[in-house]
Amino acid sequence: MRVGAFVLAAQFPGQGQGEALHRAVRTAEVAEEAGLDSVWLAEHHFVPYGVCPSAVTLAALLLGRTRRLRVGTAVSVLPNTHPVTLGEQAALLHLTSGGRFTLGVGRGGPWVDLEVFGGGLDSYEKEFPEGLDLLRRWLAEPRVAAAGERYGFREVAVVPRPSEALDGDGSGPEVIVACTSPASVRLAAERGLPMLLGMHCGDEDKAEMVALYRRTAAAAGQDPHAPHVSAGVCQLADRTADAREALLKAMPGWLKQGLDAHVTVDGRERAMRDPVAYTELLCALHPVGTPRMAASRLAATSERTGITRFALLAEGSGDLAATEENVRRLGAEVLPRLG
Repeated sequence: MRVGAFVLAAQFPGQGQGEALHRAVRTAEVAEEAGLDSVWLAEHHFVPYGVCPSAVTLAALLLGRTRRLRVGTAVSVLPNTHPVTLGEQAALLHLTSGGRFTLGVGRGGPWVDLEVFGGGLDSYEKEFPEGLDLLRRWLAEPRVAAAGERYGFREVAVVPRPSEALDGDGSGPEVIVACTSPASVRLAAERGLPMLLGMHCGDEDKAEMVALYRRTAAAAGQDPHAPHVSAGVCQLADRTADAREALLKAMPGWLKQGLDAHVTVDGRERAMRDPVAYTELLCALHPVGTPRMAASRLAATSERTGITRFALLAEGSGDLAATEENVRRLGAEVLPRLG
């Protein structure tokens, strides 16, 4: 089982943006010290829900600050950037880090980002598969041309080529896809790409998505047993009640101001989660409690879903010192129980 930290760079009420980013960097540094497998970096625009606007840029910093840790994006929002631009960045990080970079991509949401960056609503609603396929070709082929509905250009050389790493298996960086619906599960499965499943989903939902993936992948001639990643929340304490209290004190305020700040690109209505109820749901679904309970919860999720990789949000207290302690306890008191 491979356990990593999920880093949102969340800006809690009363905090500055620099404070949130400093906590994000320290979470990764402490994750390596604590023996975690990886860190996964979220990307958001114009909202305090997460103040990192470029997961690949932060990944570059953290790959330079660490020596062993894998660093992945969770996710880079593909409709907000050109697939070749993202492919070039991913190739650069793959080559210069010795293969420690994973590129997670997703559709994002129908947010005002699409207006600001010029992608438009079609890039979110219709054109994600075309962008994903172009990105994958860029990471696999020596020369690439495009003649799609959205992207069209003459053949150009791929520089740098990610397959030319001096140390590695000769392939490019791992690519994973954020999946939130049956359609996105099928899209990933047909291409043989692992899924990143969100922290709002419980074991039953994730098990159903994995089952759909396996059926679809097998029918498409792909490996049905891809190494998926499950996102969740982890908060550790000597008593489960104390772990839950730490999150219930801090997370609702962050969720309210962060989610309220999202603006849709076309004025569509959107349902808002109740911040307290959502925090309580996350506490119920994920390893929030004693280290023994946390290890048991992770093992149960893995057994039920078949997923063996986890990205766990450790900054839910909103406090730097508490986050560092949480990550250290995850490494020292939970990982050894997982075998």
